[in-house]
Amino acid sequence: MTAALGATLGLTAAALLVLVLLAFAAGTAAGRHNVADVAWGLGFAVVAVVALITSAGHGEGARRALLAAATVIWGLRLAAHIFRRGRGGGEDPRYAALLGKAKGRRGLYALRNIYLAQGALIWVISLPVQAGMFAGRPLAPLLVLGCLLWLCGLFFEAVGDRQLEQFKADRANRGKIMDRGLWRYTRHPNYFGDACVWWGIFLIGCGSWLSLATVISPLLMTYLLVWGSGKRLAEKRMAAGRPGYADYAARTSGFIPLPPRGG
Repeated sequence: MTAALGATLGLTAAALLVLVLLAFAAGTAAGRHNVADVAWGLGFAVVAVVALITSAGHGEGARRALLAAATVIWGLRLAAHIFRRGRGGGEDPRYAALLGKAKGRRGLYALRNIYLAQGALIWVISLPVQAGMFAGRPLAPLLVLGCLLWLCGLFFEAVGDRQLEQFKADRANRGKIMDRGLWRYTRHPNYFGDACVWWGIFLIGCGSWLSLATVISPLLMTYLLVWGSGKRLAEKRMAAGRPGYADYAARTSGFIPLPPRGG
């Protein structure tokens, strides 16, 4: 099994390398590197499919199918949402700021610091999916809890994204703060949902001591969402350019959904 797992890890890394190089070529041709955000969700789906195929004959069949389905559904939904959101727009401010620091060839800088860096993150975060393909019979309580967390996360992410999309589509809301629906209870229902999805996938994949080591995945994802490029940067941008955001932040939970403060 160790050799088979090693082969799977190597093949998923190779598949991700091909994907990020294709995304880099597309971003270079389009003149904007937020193409990498679409490749983010696609990358997880690619890893899940490759891991499912290369792990044939190992692990527990139902868990393997469940891990692959949970990851592909989440990844494709996210990729489709980001594609729709960015269609027809310009470069993402995060990438514009990052590329402004480039010394020398901006293309190589983008390849190294955006595409290859994200590919490496995808590979590490998807470790519960890869290792879970080789795990034995799952513990029923962990499996049920994992599925519930995944469903909760997908709900918060998909519904939160849709609510924000509809809010922005209404011209009457321009310049206003989105504080309705799920956004009334957390300033980042989509990021909270992402974290729940990956804690759920980790629990679904747990079936051995090796699986426990992949807890680095949900820990890293949660860190990125709260203190990395997610919540922290989004709130910095909103606080600087959106009147009323300070009041919204004062009454609304920053991550975990809670009743608004002050009623």
